[in-house]
Formats: sequence, structure tokens, C-alpha cells
Amino acid sequence: MARRVMLALCAAAVLVPAVAGCEGATEGTPATSTSAAQVALWNPCTEVPDGLLRQLSVDPATEESGVAGVPQSGWEICKWSGQKYFLTVYSTERTLREVRDKPGNVELSDVQIGTRGGTEYRVEGASKDRNCDIVFSAQQGAVSLRIGNRLSDANPQDPCVLAQQAAEVLVPIFPS
Repeated sequence: MARRVMLALCAAAVLVPAVAGCEGATEGTPATSTSAAQVALWNPCTEVPDGLLRQLSVDPATEESGVAGVPQSGWEICKWSGQKYFLTVYSTERTLREVRDKPGNVELSDVQIGTRGGTEYRVEGASKDRNCDIVFSAQQGAVSLRIGNRLSDANPQDPCVLAQQAAEVLVPIFPS
């Protein structure tokens, strides 16, 4: 009887992956496990080629992963420095809608970069002449980039113009 129950549970496990495990087909209580499938995030530190970074006037050797080198759960983050600005690329499991709806993300506007639509925005409290973000939907969630002008630059360029220029270079390699 116990063997029939075990066989029925194993058959059910084939139909419902990651819900029931049939390890150790012995008599007794079947081993079960539950786990949500983890989304593999696109990693900008390994996926953005050095040549594109140089094209964007940032130095590949300045690469910094995470926030101040600290990994962030649910995110892959990579930042590079240039003489006039910083470029940060974010990859997350969060959706475009979640990013758009996040309190503190302001001045949202739709942008079209090549064939890809995205949302340009600023973080509330950030200086308009210093930072600008653009986020794009991806199967994993979202991918975004930020341009942050250096505070030492007395005549910074519009960061949203720079962000759009960077997006034109990077969007072709962003996951869809």
C-alpha cells in the first residue's frame, strides 16, 4: 500500500515540478520540497563589453559591483566612472510597473530608444542637472541605467540627454 502511494506521489511530481520531490523511494512519508524558481538576472558587470563602456566615455577599470561594492538582493548592479559622469546599469526581478509606481520616482515620461519603449524618470530630491534614469521592461523584470553627473563638473550636460545617448548604445545588449 505504501509503495502504491509513493508511486502515485512520484507520478504527480512529474506533473507539478518543484512541488514534490521523490527522493529515496522507501516506505514511509515521502520527502517533499517547495521552492519558487529563481530568476537568473542579467549581470551588467559581465555582459556590458568594455568597448561599449569606452564608447560611453566611462572607464571599464572603474567597475564597481553592487552599491559601494555590496551586493543587493534581487538586483545586479554595476557602476563605471568617467571624467564627467557615472554610468550605473541595474538589472532586477522587479517589473517596469513596480519601478514606475515606486514612491520617489518622479517626472516620469515615456521614451523610445530604437525599437524599445522605456520610462525616463528622476529620483525625488536629486538635482535635475545631476541624475537621470531610464528603465526598460525585460522578461526577468526590468533593466535600467542611470547617468549621474559629477558634482565637480561646473557645466554639466543634461543627464537625461546623456542617459538617452547611453541607452541607444546599451539597449541592443539589454535582455528583452
